[in-house]
Amino acid sequence: MGTTAKVIGPGWRRALPALALLWLVIIVVYRDAGLAMVALWNRSETYAHAWVVPPISLWLIWRMRAHVLAIDPRPAYWTLLPMAAVGLVWLLGELVAVNTATQFALVAMLVLAVPALLGIEVTKALVFPLGFLFFAVPAGEFMTPTLMQWTAEVTIGALRLSGIPVYREGLQFVIPSGHWSVVEACSGIRYLISSVMVGTLFAYLNYQSTQRRLVFVGISIIVPLVANWLRAYMIVMLGHYSNNQIAAGADHLVYGWVLFGIVIVLLYWIGARWAEAMPDSPVLPAAKAAWPVAGGWGMVVLSAVVVLVPLAIWQRIDANERDATVQLKLPLVMASWQVSDEPAPGWTPGFMNPSASTRVGYADAGGAKVGVYIGYYRQQDGERKLVSSTNVLVSGGDHGWNVVGGGARTVPLEADVLAVREGQLLQAESPGQSRRQRLRIWQLYWVDGQLEAGNVRAKLSGAWGRLKGRGDDSAVILLFADDDDPARSEASLTQFVATGLPAIVASLEATRRAAQEP
Repeated sequence: MGTTAKVIGPGWRRALPALALLWLVIIVVYRDAGLAMVALWNRSETYAHAWVVPPISLWLIWRMRAHVLAIDPRPAYWTLLPMAAVGLVWLLGELVAVNTATQFALVAMLVLAVPALLGIEVTKALVFPLGFLFFAVPAGEFMTPTLMQWTAEVTIGALRLSGIPVYREGLQFVIPSGHWSVVEACSGIRYLISSVMVGTLFAYLNYQSTQRRLVFVGISIIVPLVANWLRAYMIVMLGHYSNNQIAAGADHLVYGWVLFGIVIVLLYWIGARWAEAMPDSPVLPAAKAAWPVAGGWGMVVLSAVVVLVPLAIWQRIDANERDATVQLKLPLVMASWQVSDEPAPGWTPGFMNPSASTRVGYADAGGAKVGVYIGYYRQQDGERKLVSSTNVLVSGGDHGWNVVGGGARTVPLEADVLAVREGQLLQAESPGQSRRQRLRIWQLYWVDGQLEAGNVRAKLSGAWGRLKGRGDDSAVILLFADDDDPARSEASLTQFVATGLPAIVASLEATRRAAQEP
């Protein structure tokens, strides 16, 4: 695209070192977010593609260098406002341990440094290469449970249309030839994220009209989803007709990547047939206007201040929160409830790395039984946090229980209603088992002294509590009962919420006070 300008103008010779310095400041200040991002590239195959994102962005910028160097660089002072907003996003992400938010903020600050020091015209010319950098942020795993559900529903539907009887329990299903389970690797999230990144790049390089680019990106979203569903269906069919001799072990992942590769190659081969030729760009002389030294370096200083303010606020908040060992205890007697055997000793919720946890069974005089699990979180970080996509009722490695239902609901109380998240579990079948237990579970978050049911509200409440200097002490409350008789389990849980939950909240408040006292 064009030819490199023979001479770099004086404005660029001053502006580029300033930009490099500001980038260095941002990277050093937010190095923890950057290091966490790189660690995830190394650790997760889902995000291994991110290693090529920065080199591709640099290559895209390099191929446009003649056009860019013909533009006079000028600082855009108003970009301090969006930079401050991004700093706030980083602070909120750090307060509630949302790695995606802090990593997004890091990349956004690096991108905003370009218009801050080089101006809007330069940024318009580089909008795609700069925007492409956001593919380096490891994001999207929150979609995994939904994609797993879709895969299970499509696969089971296709099997039934093929005349194969299917018995389903959540994400596990049984056909005459054996048992199958939709696990995280079956979600197709890896295919989807890779396809969207490569499809976006392909559309940018091969099409000129916005409409064609958007259509191809849309196809790059649909095709990997359909390909993954086809992959899952074919693997089950291969296992079924081969008496589980093929496609029943790790080899089905290999088959999946082979199928995905074939589908993607066909997609790009077909897409190339409608490629639009890029118009020739005239060779332009290098910009000759001078970059304003005083205003430009002043912008570097102001931008650095804006970048440092969120970190200073965070360090002040963090310094005021003392570390302490959490002593979590629930009362032996609460209103009409007293400690008894819990309803589900064989079930362990998949909430990761709590600072402390406890589980207790309670019974009342009428014979109702309710189990209580508390996972208490303090000094939260990327590895220990209350609200996370990895915190679930049944972890991926637990094959003893299946999630067979659930959703949001409200519990009527005397003067109010309480929102909870409900889950229904069924014990997995095992040889010699006479009874498969069912569980009804009500889930709540205790954050900043308030009860919340939703993930977003819990995150926001946690951030607001830390900003007020109340710390990040929070907990998940799981109330569960045997669900063989649904009416009885619901009545037991409703009664416990009305009479026992206040005592649990009081115990959590006491735990927080003890942990925060000097």
